[in-house]
Parts: sequence; structure tokens; C-alpha cells
Amino acid sequence: MCIAVFLWKAHPLYPFLLFLNRDEYHDRPTKPLAWWEDDSHILGGRDEVAGGTWLACTRSGRVAFLTNVRENISNSDTKSRGNLPVRFLKSDKSPRDFSQQLLREAGEYNGFNLIVADLCSMTMVYITNRPKDNSMNMAATEVSPGIHVLSNATLDTPWSKSQRLECSFKQLLDEYGESEIPMGQAAERIMRDTAKEDSNLPGIYSHEREYQLSSIFVDTELSMGRYGTRSTSSLAVTTSSEATFYERYLIDKDVWKEHQMNFVIEKTMQGVVSTS
Repeated sequence: MCIAVFLWKAHPLYPFLLFLNRDEYHDRPTKPLAWWEDDSHILGGRDEVAGGTWLACTRSGRVAFLTNVRENISNSDTKSRGNLPVRFLKSDKSPRDFSQQLLREAGEYNGFNLIVADLCSMTMVYITNRPKDNSMNMAATEVSPGIHVLSNATLDTPWSKSQRLECSFKQLLDEYGESEIPMGQAAERIMRDTAKEDSNLPGIYSHEREYQLSSIFVDTELSMGRYGTRSTSSLAVTTSSEATFYERYLIDKDVWKEHQMNFVIEKTMQGVVSTS
């Protein structure tokens, strides 16, 4: 179901800094972080079943990431939510224009939270088809500067695991100050938290299932098989447009592998690509 914590326009070195855990069934075929073969402009992991992604970016500084909304009822006839980030990354629309395009498609997807950003224009929009008023409409809002946590309810909903993650992230930022943060070490430190909560749970699923999903790093058995955190990612962009994309991912049972991709964002102005 995923959980993410990110910093937006509130750091002297990192205008954007993200950490994200992707939760999924362990037997669901997945490709790890890479430049996509069918679109070499996109960098991210990929779901091999539906072809979408939970987190990806482009060479031109477009970023999109997604979480599902926790709810008891889902419709198997809806479109794949993982295609939403891909649609944004392949479009040339601004985050705001893209969100407006989605507004009339609310009922075509099960519950989702989507963040879309353009790091060249420094604009970011949060889109959900399960807003706080519990309607089935779509809502889109510009993301304010600061620290935000996105779990499986609306942005910054104070679930216990979200509050723990925000606290760990703040401690990390305080420790490093304006210095460079080692992405792999930082991801291991704040995203591998297996502590569970026995109270103050969302109450959407049964108590036992909520308990198993209450940790930041999830590892449990569900009726359809082993389920939990399949990958931990971080994406950092500096003020000099240097991007670092790190991923630690499960390759077989309890065997993990990690790698990191670095690139410079290509700034496009009036149709001319510049890397300066």
C-alpha cells in the first residue's frame, strides 16, 4: 500500500527529498529501478502485471508517486492506478493542468493518492479521489513547503505510523543540517522500522490486519500470500539539479539488493533542452 515522507521547498540543499516504501504481495512480478526500455526518459521501478509504477521521474525533472487508499470495498473492473504516474510523466501538462484533466475520471479508479511535480517550475500538486469529506469526487491541491507524509489516507493524515515516520525524518534532517545526506543509510534508518501499534489504528480492516500493517516496514502473511515492503526508495534533488535515485529491493524471499542512479535534470526552456 506504500508510505512516503518528503520534504518540499524547505531545505538549503534539497528542494525535494523523498523516502518511500512500496508494499505489495511478494509474488507480484516487478522490475527494479532502471531507465525504461520502452521510454528511456523515465526512471523508476515497474509493475510487470499492469505496466505502471508507484514512483518514477524523468530526465526533465517530472516526478510522480502514488499510494492506494485503504478501504474495505474495491472494484476489480476499474483502471490500474499505477498508470496514473506514467500518464503524468509522459504528458507535457503542468501538475495543475494534469490534475484538472483527472477531475472527471474519479470513478474510473479505486481509491488513490497521487503526487505530481515539476522540479523545473517547482510546482507540486496532490490529487486524490477519496478526499476528507468521504465523497467519491476528485480533489487537487497545491502542496505547501515543508515536511509531508503520505500513507493510505489523505495527505498528512495523522496515523500513528505516519507520525513516527515524520518524527524520524525530522531527527534525520536535524542531524545532517545543511550537509549532504547519504541516501542508502538514511533510507535504512528511517524506512526499516518494524515496530507495530496495538492501539490508535485506523479501524478500516480487522484489528489483526490493521496491527500487521501498522509498521513503517511491513512483512506479514495475508490470505493471498506473503505481503509487505518490496522496496525502499529515496529520491533527492539538489539546488544544482543533481538527482540521486536510490532503491533497495527484494529479489528472492529474504534476499535484498540495492543500487543508485545519478543524473542531472535537463531544464527545458522554449523547446530547447539545457543541462546547465
